[in-house]
Order: sequence, then structure tokens, then C-alpha cells
Amino acid sequence: MIPRAGGGPLRRLVVLRHAKSARPPDVADHERPLAPRGRRDAPAAGRVLAESDCLPDLALCSTAVRARQTWQLASAQWATPAPVRYDHELYGAEVPELLAAVHAVAPEVETLLLVGHNPGLEELVLALAGDAVGDTLDRVRVKFPTSAVAVLAAHGGGWDALRPGAALLTEMLVPRGKK
Repeated sequence: MIPRAGGGPLRRLVVLRHAKSARPPDVADHERPLAPRGRRDAPAAGRVLAESDCLPDLALCSTAVRARQTWQLASAQWATPAPVRYDHELYGAEVPELLAAVHAVAPEVETLLLVGHNPGLEELVLALAGDAVGDTLDRVRVKFPTSAVAVLAAHGGGWDALRPGAALLTEMLVPRGKK
């Protein structure tokens, strides 16, 4: 069971892998746009976040085109999108860099959305989840596909107090848009 670490406020880290990207020839990886399926799935991810009451107070987003487009299409589904910070360090980031970005977030933020890439996001979810609801952890271990959403909850101090094994994985969703 996850310790309440002093019973501080409940914080939720919502992890969103970018939607399906295209692979046009002669386009650098960082510049790859969303594929048609990605343009359908990203708004579905935004709707799922709204329906799950997981709208963020702040979003941290990779600067890669596919991540920015995912954020823009997902957040367009909300009446009032959260502020977003685009961070080049999130592109290709591994767990230490992702945690550093999370740790730098102000303590006033209760729900944080992280939009980025695999394998880093999947590894971050697995590292932070000390426990899980139902089969959510097993599902992340099997695959964290494009447009996947993982919700991690933790009690305690600010974001800088979030440590591996200290969160509860409450949801793992894979929203898909209709053709």
C-alpha cells in the first residue's frame, strides 16, 4: 500500500503518450506529425481525461511536433485548457530527466499532465507505481501504446517529493477515435 507521506494533498500525475505519428520520408524524427489515426485519437484522449475528471492544472509537453499536436488536439476538447510548458528536454527523455521535470513543478499544481514519448513514459509509470488498481500495472507492462493515458496518484509534499514506488496507478486507458 502507498504511504500517505504525512497525509499531504493528493497529487495526480497524468501521463499521455503522443498519438500515432506519421513517418514521412526525409522528415527528422522531432518534426514527424501525427498520422490520420493520431489526429482521431488525440481528441479522444482529451475527452477521456475530461470524463475521468483528470484535467490538469499544468501540462508539460515535449517539443516534438507529434507531442505538441497531441496536446493541442486533446486540450481543445476542454472548455478551458491548462497552461502548457513545452520542454525540449522531454523529447527522448528517460526516467531521470522526466522525474527532474516533474520535481521542478510548483507545489500549487495538483494535477500535472506529462505529454511525451516511449520508452521513457512507460518506464516512468512503472518506476513510480508502487501499487495499482486492478490490472492497470500489468497492462502497462504489456504495452503502453500511442495515446495511452496513465494516472498516478500520490499523497505528500510537493512534486519534488515524488519518488519511485511512491504512487498508486489508478487508471490505464487507451482512447481511440472513430474513423
